[in-house]
Parts: sequence; C-alpha cells; structure tokens
Amino acid sequence: MRAIHPDADANATPIGARLRAARTGQGLSLGRLAETTGLSKGFLSRVERDETSPSVATLVQLCQVLSLPIGSLFAEPEIQRVSYDDAPRINLGGVHAEERLMSPRSEHRVQLLRSELEPDAHGGKELYTINCDVEVLHVVKGTVVMRFSDRTVTLGAGDALTFPGREPHTWYVDGGKPASVVWVIVPAPWSGSA
Repeated sequence: MRAIHPDADANATPIGARLRAARTGQGLSLGRLAETTGLSKGFLSRVERDETSPSVATLVQLCQVLSLPIGSLFAEPEIQRVSYDDAPRINLGGVHAEERLMSPRSEHRVQLLRSELEPDAHGGKELYTINCDVEVLHVVKGTVVMRFSDRTVTLGAGDALTFPGREPHTWYVDGGKPASVVWVIVPAPWSGSA
C-alpha cells in the first residue's frame, strides 16, 4: 500500500507580521533591511504583508539579519484567557478589598490584578513596598488616594498612576463610594504554577 501524503494547507502560516515586528522592534527601516539583505524594499514589503512567500534561503537570511530564530516564526503564540469568575482570589493585604489575579499564575513578566473596593477599603495604615520595578494603578470606578512618604495623589475614574514599586506607598478609597481598580505590576513579584 502506498503512503498518502496530506495536502498542503491552502492557508500558509502568516509570518509577515512577526518579521515586521522584529524589524521595527530593532528600529530597522525597511530600506535599511533591503540594503543589508540585498533584497528590494518592494519584495520585503510584500513578505511583511504575507502577499508573497520567501524562499527558505531568503527566510534564513532575513532571520539572521534580524537575530530571530527561524522556528519562532512558526511557533504557536502562548495565549491564555482568564475570566473574572474563574480568576483566583488573592489577598495582598488590602482591607475590605476583593482582589483577583487576572493574569496566569505562571506569568512572571507581569501581573494584572483587579480589585473591587468597599467605600472604606485601604492598603493598610503603614506604607509598604512591592518587590517589582513598576506599578500602575488604573481607577475604573470611584476615587482612590495614593499616599507616598512625601505626597498624596487623588485618582478618579479613568485616571492611572505609574510609580516605582519599591517606593513606599499605601492607598485608600475616598468619597464614601466603592471603587474598582486594576493594578499592573512589572515584573510579577511572585508567581506559581497554574
């Protein structure tokens, strides 16, 4: 019996956007890439828009110039969805706060937290720090006051505040109404298995 070979997928793997992202991420213009590789700008533009497929040799050459592992062009991106209802509840020390981890537990590059805060919620009377480089607080609803050692900053719905995580701080809800906030912490101060 003869082996039956599968048909080629009519939808070729789109690699153009990944090539473009690698090029622009390095601050390399299309013209400079064309000069470096000896390929025309028009051809490179069509490759980046997935309108043409480069030969294997050309693809290897592009990946070498862009310091991009060729396999990364074809790797399935790691995408993880966390629904609010399934997000684990955590306690980072906030009082009268329901906090949920919205990023996967295994994610070490960044953490996304959502906090539903009662009208009297606060982060504690004492200033604290988090072992991270950057924190971003985005107020979705209500009013939150951030207190630092040398100042306070009042944030209303739609406001965001970015500050070093190692800067001593605390927070409290103001205005007698509940608040909803999102915290982004980079890198994640802790992570575990999913």
